[in-house]
Amino acid sequence: MSGHVLAVRLDNDGDVLLCGPAIRALGRGSDSLTLWCGPRGAAAGSLLPGVDSLLVCSAPWIDPEPDPVDRSSVMELVEDLAGRDIDEAFIFTSFHQSPLPAALLLKMAGIPFVAAISVDYPGSLLDLRHRVPDDQHEVVRSLSLVEAGGYRLAGEDDAALRISRGPGSNRAIPFQQGYVVVHPGASVPARAWSPESNRRLVQALAGRGDNVVVTGGASELALASFVAGPDSERVLNLGGLTDLAGLAGVLAGAGVVVVGNTGPAHLAAAVGTPVVSLYAPTVPAVRWHPWKVPHVLLGNQEIPCSGCRARTCPVEGHPCLSGVPVPAVIAAVDALRGSPFGAPVLAEASS
Repeated sequence: MSGHVLAVRLDNDGDVLLCGPAIRALGRGSDSLTLWCGPRGAAAGSLLPGVDSLLVCSAPWIDPEPDPVDRSSVMELVEDLAGRDIDEAFIFTSFHQSPLPAALLLKMAGIPFVAAISVDYPGSLLDLRHRVPDDQHEVVRSLSLVEAGGYRLAGEDDAALRISRGPGSNRAIPFQQGYVVVHPGASVPARAWSPESNRRLVQALAGRGDNVVVTGGASELALASFVAGPDSERVLNLGGLTDLAGLAGVLAGAGVVVVGNTGPAHLAAAVGTPVVSLYAPTVPAVRWHPWKVPHVLLGNQEIPCSGCRARTCPVEGHPCLSGVPVPAVIAAVDALRGSPFGAPVLAEASS
């Protein structure tokens, strides 16, 4: 059993959720575990099993809207880390991110063992430089790092995504379980289906008798309101009305969620809800698809500009998602939720 272990994941809620299995392995093999995450991932970090404490600090080499580098803030962070008596640190990154800035700070703080996946030569910054094949799922990538460091999940742990707090209350929802959640927003605009398409989907679902819950963050009030449309007894607009734990509760009561490649897709997986994934291939689906839940991927995965990593689509018309018709989404909803006659229909499932 190791002493105090630090896990580092510095980007968004969805990224932090996908580190959950690896963090459980670290927690199982250590006396205490601290998670250092950025402000965009702190809500997810607070929900992960195995985390004993959170260190929330933005990383200017990771955050998409970084503040200028400030020497005094950097040194305060180093002193904070030095005072925590950390024995080992594991830096989790995606394939396009470098762990070396974080590793430098950890070494400046005197942490004796630092591990990360690194394509770049790390010099003395890493004590364990792990290498992995391309096109591994993020969950597998993270688990492979901690396994290289000697940490394993419990034998009965299936490496699914989980959250530790009971999903937040959904008592405000006037529908029985099995409703459809439509989450139209995304942290990266290029990964979102158009507002107009989402609105047509909601109208079509409600028009045939489905109960629909539209969700969105505090910055997505106008989007959620537009997508929900006029007041309807079949449509509930919860845009801006739930925190992440509350959204987990909403998703847990759903029969299926329709969402882009963004954090709530992974939150749905963490509560076991099937996902219709409107997946813009700005990053490869093999690395980011919903993990260990039934799911259907919709969108042109073979488009020539796939893998562009664009935050805003530079191609007129957003062709990777604009060609997805509403009837195809409804068919995927039905496939994942089961036929109207109760016979289950198998959809593409992750493994």
